Amino acid sequence: MNADNRKGELAELKAQLRQLAGSRAPGVEELKRELYKKVINYLTVGIDVSSLFSEMVMCSATSDLVLKKMCYLYVGNYARGHPDLALLTINFLQKDCQDDDPMIRGLALRSLCSLRVKNLVEYLVGPLQRGLKDNNGYVRSVAALGVLKLYHIAPSSCTENEFPVTLKALLLHDSDPQVVANCLYSLLEIWSMEGNSSEAALREKESLLSRNVILSLLNRFKDFSEWAQCLVLELVSKYVPEDAQETHDMMDLLDDRLQHANSAVVLATIKVFLHLTMSMAEVHQKVYERIKAPLLTLVSSGIAELSYAVLSHLHLLVLRAPVLFASDYKHFYCRYSDPSYVKKLKLEMLTAVANESNTYDIVTELSEYAANVDVTIARESIRAVGKIALQQYDVNAIVDRLLQFLEMEKDYVTAETLVLVKDLLRKYPQWSHDCIAVVGGVSSKSITEPKAKSALIWMLGEYAYDMNDAPYVLEGFVQNWAEEDFPEVRLELLTAVAKCFFKRPPETLKILGSALSYGLADANQDVHDRALLYYRLLQHSVEIAERVISPPKQAVSVFAGDQSIEIKDRIFDEFNSLSVVYRQPSYMFLDKDQRSPFTFSEDTGSSVLGPQSPEREDLASDYDTRDNELLLGAHEKEESRAVSNGSHGFSAPKSQTSQHDPFAPRSASPTQTAQPARATAASPQATVSSSAASPLLAVDDLLGLGPSIPAEPAPPVPQLKLNAKPVLDPASFKRKWGQLTVALTVEYTFPAEALHGLTGPQPLVRHMQANSVQCMASGNAPLKFFFFAQLSDAAPNSGFFLVELVVTTSSGLASAKIKADEASMAPAFADSLRSALSKFGP
Repeated sequence: MNADNRKGELAELKAQLRQLAGSRAPGVEELKRELYKKVINYLTVGIDVSSLFSEMVMCSATSDLVLKKMCYLYVGNYARGHPDLALLTINFLQKDCQDDDPMIRGLALRSLCSLRVKNLVEYLVGPLQRGLKDNNGYVRSVAALGVLKLYHIAPSSCTENEFPVTLKALLLHDSDPQVVANCLYSLLEIWSMEGNSSEAALREKESLLSRNVILSLLNRFKDFSEWAQCLVLELVSKYVPEDAQETHDMMDLLDDRLQHANSAVVLATIKVFLHLTMSMAEVHQKVYERIKAPLLTLVSSGIAELSYAVLSHLHLLVLRAPVLFASDYKHFYCRYSDPSYVKKLKLEMLTAVANESNTYDIVTELSEYAANVDVTIARESIRAVGKIALQQYDVNAIVDRLLQFLEMEKDYVTAETLVLVKDLLRKYPQWSHDCIAVVGGVSSKSITEPKAKSALIWMLGEYAYDMNDAPYVLEGFVQNWAEEDFPEVRLELLTAVAKCFFKRPPETLKILGSALSYGLADANQDVHDRALLYYRLLQHSVEIAERVISPPKQAVSVFAGDQSIEIKDRIFDEFNSLSVVYRQPSYMFLDKDQRSPFTFSEDTGSSVLGPQSPEREDLASDYDTRDNELLLGAHEKEESRAVSNGSHGFSAPKSQTSQHDPFAPRSASPTQTAQPARATAASPQATVSSSAASPLLAVDDLLGLGPSIPAEPAPPVPQLKLNAKPVLDPASFKRKWGQLTVALTVEYTFPAEALHGLTGPQPLVRHMQANSVQCMASGNAPLKFFFFAQLSDAAPNSGFFLVELVVTTSSGLASAKIKADEASMAPAFADSLRSALSKFGP
């Protein structure tokens, strides 16, 4: 019924519009307005009113500006989806482009360019040429953006009619600042996209960084709108001044922008200051001091989203110069009204600025947050206290604070504190007496979180001498083995029971037997394998098992960071962008090839990126299948053995087994009982004879899998000979790049002397051409290249290697993704690429 009513209303509207189309009676304009408002209202709520297209165009013959705007809105919405109907609009839009009213001319030109129908491109060129020469600044600014829209529809038409040349002339000489800004924006977009296939376009884009253009824009800087100022500042940040005096002059000119009310202008100005002074250490430090006050003012603006964005940039700066912000730590105290995501970032800031002078105040403030009603913030505040302790600032007071948290009797507070106490004991073993005295009073039944359980179990095993009831607490965990859902807790429990056994064997022997029995029957493969390893180590020699499982404790000096320095440098190079908020370089969330899952190594912080090739995925799947079959067989074999043993203990090896692998499984009769482990260790029967050197000693046999098969040596990397003059057009390059997967990712670090010659893309492009590697496209900030090469004996359109090379000039790190028609040749080409890069320099 509603659909029928709607059809009836549209039919009525159509009839009314048709009736008013040619009427010139008084009051007709008002009636048209009412009808147009109804149509736009229907359009807004998602009702299809395309059936009224002809009538709306017929009623467009009016001088009423409001009617014109509504008609242009309607036409722009439906023209792209109905190109056949869009032809009806050409006549009246072209006519309006020559209207006496500049507002109508500009609106008509904007609507004409917004049609985005390829068949109508020929009708855009004339109005755009007239619009760029119009006497009114508004029309010229619309035409400048219209050129960019034309380029998106038909790039060839845009370049053939020399629109970029006209835009550059307007950029340098037009009197209207908005026209200049729109010309700059269009030129940057056009030459960036055109630069992928044209070196001439890249040179034109680099010409925008010439001294004349930069000074021309800076001299008129205050006339620009806020959006235009951000655009100009982004361009200026890539400019390299001729000398220090020019740098100071530019900074003096832009200094008042640091007090601007718009945060985007302030951050863009800060980026300019940081990049201009990158090679001037003393001035760079003064820039940090100068930009501190504007940033802190923006943080306290009261707008949560703005505070978060500014805090993200401040956090990046604090990591690079924490001392300069140490005295301003109170600005990062959490407010009651702050949302959780802002509070969390402020806690990270407090952790980053902590030093000897402010640690007490910061830890006191963080301790208050531990009682916060927001559980997430309470957890984060406790972690922040622990991070400060690991930085060696006032450890004594911080340890006392952490131990006080255990007395709060809140499950989540206790859980987080136990994890931190474990880390503190790993770094400061000298605090074990005070910590263990308090931890010993924590009830194991109140701990439910796996990380907290693992931490408590670790302390019970590591400090079994100092905790009188450690074996009995561990016994409770072992008895509840079947109820424990988390494998990491069961793994930690196995190790802790074994450590406790080495320290207090009489009390722990039966507990260890139960733990090993449960572990061998565990459905989780990791738990089963660890129990099997401990079982056989103990059978072989208790002393050796103790050296493996419970070696002497060594204090941990440094905990692994969460990001590599190279990643942080790349993020800093992209200051004032989403990279800072996301804490990732832009290629990680913009480049399609990098959108596959990636991981950061906890040891080195290096990233492992890019999808695997189908061949590698199949190979990995094949290995996984075979491993699962083998490990399943070992699990079943050991499970049946554990059942036949009928005992939780483990027996000493007999003399008749001394000629076999001491790690091989041993069967025990049901009547055998557990023997004291220390006596077993002293027995000479446990020693390994020289005749035991056989294939059974291989690692595979540790799992009862039989003799191992020696791996075949890796095939040698084939030698590579490249075509000195390969031919590949841009379209083929783009198609291949989309079809091929990344075969290899390599990194290379340029030495400092080589970086001096890397002033732009061209020096490296020429160098690589001399090494038979051609450049398809290149760009700046950061330096990015698309190279290609071809095997000398390859057939046409085959044997190609495609490379995307990104160079971070601040660190000298070059990261290359290699795609190849023949993936097996990628390693050889990678060696050739490294060799060519290593030869670059003076």
